[in-house]
Amino acid sequence: MEKLLIVEDDLGIQKQLKWGLEGYELVFAEDRQTAISLLRRHEPKVVTLDLGLPPDPANASEGLATLSEIMTLAPNTKVICVTGNSDKANALKAIELGAYDFYQKPVEMDTLAIIIGRAFHVADLEAENRNLQLGENPFGTIIGSSPAIQKACKLSERIAKADITTLLLGESGTGKEVFARAIHDASPRARGPFVAINCASIPDNLLESELFGYEKGAFTGAAKQTKGKVEFANGGTLFLDEIGDMPLNLQAKMLRFLQERVIERVGGRSEISVDVRVICATHRNLPDMAKQEKFREDLYYRVGEVTIELPALRERSGDVVVLAKHFLNVFNKEFGQNVRGFSEDAIKAMLNHEWTGNIRELQNKLKSAVIISDASLITADDLGFYDEADEDDITELNLKAVREQAEGKAIRMAFAQAKHNISRTAELLGVTRPTLYSLIEKYNLKDIKPD
Repeated sequence: MEKLLIVEDDLGIQKQLKWGLEGYELVFAEDRQTAISLLRRHEPKVVTLDLGLPPDPANASEGLATLSEIMTLAPNTKVICVTGNSDKANALKAIELGAYDFYQKPVEMDTLAIIIGRAFHVADLEAENRNLQLGENPFGTIIGSSPAIQKACKLSERIAKADITTLLLGESGTGKEVFARAIHDASPRARGPFVAINCASIPDNLLESELFGYEKGAFTGAAKQTKGKVEFANGGTLFLDEIGDMPLNLQAKMLRFLQERVIERVGGRSEISVDVRVICATHRNLPDMAKQEKFREDLYYRVGEVTIELPALRERSGDVVVLAKHFLNVFNKEFGQNVRGFSEDAIKAMLNHEWTGNIRELQNKLKSAVIISDASLITADDLGFYDEADEDDITELNLKAVREQAEGKAIRMAFAQAKHNISRTAELLGVTRPTLYSLIEKYNLKDIKPD
């Protein structure tokens, strides 16, 4: 049974909590000294903390001091602050000090139980994620605790030490390059270069010279001898992303390179030996392509000496919440925001979404949401989701209302990206300053203050 530390000096509320929270082992403290002592002894994952503690129960000073001490001693603890109805300022101060959430009196057990249950769930997910990041393990950069992602991590760790060609399979946005870098960092080649090239992003007629380099005069514009990606990766790792998009005429040369570890520059005659580990990745079905003669079967067997399948985000139960919180912290720092979490509708929407774009889609949605959010919690609307039950309301919106809503969000996003500079905001939006002032006034965007 999970331990829940309750810091509360009101005996009546203590009895109410004893009755309403039967699923936990409750530990009670009535003041700061006792709370800290019990925190050290029991190490609870979650604490509820009344901000009005003795010797100054009429104010929040003692409660905030207790919170600060808890966060110093056990920064991963989820503290839910309990406040009075008129105590919003201190509740926000508690959030700044690191509280997980706050709840206003009078206590409604059903609501408080939900908040406490969610706090335990988040604490468990974060603990599992930290376990993956212990020590100097390069795979600690891969965030997630689901069985599917752990399986991929364990297999990658096992093969990292062996100099073996590896094929990473997975949908776009599943983190194939992140895995490739982790394998490189965990290998004996970690001090060597990691060189990546996307075979789908380079025109077919340029890909060979990008890979193998070229000699002076090999073609028009070849003014000097130039090394390719393979040579630059010498002593390290070459990552060939989207190898399924490599043209057939180049696949034969790639096969020879993998077999012999020698290359010839375009326009050259001499063989150049290279010492390179190769990791390939694709979202395509290479066996089917081989049957259709769109990909060489012998090359497929060569690049897939070991194959690791990376799960889609929808197959990683629970990881979406952990990843979302990670990106929230990253973008809070990047854009100078202080968004502290997600509303219930946002969490529900993220868990129900298909995530066809996988981690990349989640990352982009979080980036946009952090920029445009004007509240302490990101909502489903900030993420671009809406409840299907509200479709009737949506059909009642006319085009003018939809356009105004979209323009208002675009202005807020540009204002955040411009770091609150009106001139830069107008430049990003492609309008003049007078026009921007008019739009701010038109849409009543009081949070955007012209300089």
